[in-house]
Amino acid sequence: MKLSDKLGKRWEKGDITYSPIGIIHSDHTDHEHTPIQGIFNPSIGYVEVFPEFADGLRDIESFTHLYLLYHFDRATGRSLLQKPFLDGEKERGIFAIRHFNRPNPIGISIVRLNRVCGNILEISGVDVLDGTPLLDIKPYVHQFDHRDEVKSGWVDNQHIDDIGAWNSTPKELRKRGRTNL
Repeated sequence: MKLSDKLGKRWEKGDITYSPIGIIHSDHTDHEHTPIQGIFNPSIGYVEVFPEFADGLRDIESFTHLYLLYHFDRATGRSLLQKPFLDGEKERGIFAIRHFNRPNPIGISIVRLNRVCGNILEISGVDVLDGTPLLDIKPYVHQFDHRDEVKSGWVDNQHIDDIGAWNSTPKELRKRGRTNL
């Protein structure tokens, strides 16, 4: 079944351009030592929203969690198949994993909002490299975003319960025999 129509054809080879609205700051400086998911590491970081976008932060302090959308500016390639950090034995489709080497290197993280100081957001649960360009911020709204009876595909078989107690970086996962990447 092919669903593309003339509007779909318009975007099939088209370019879409975004500009950063800010910068994400963290203690993470390389992929090897960066947590694979923020929920596994409580590290503190900061979102610096550029001054011209600061008015967009109004009322954000009333939320406990945020979605950050960002550009993987240090992706090391693009691939449709990739071995995920939690399962280095088998290649998976890039759209079934959260690896940074994607056709469009866009990342998403859920972080805890600790406090707001002008155009600076202090956040925790950071799994993003220092200096990463921020594309957008969206509030996490439990009533909209929470789902019951969720299946998480191949991840459900990875026994990730114990990973939260580790510093879950690619290096630590390799040390514990959880990945060969």
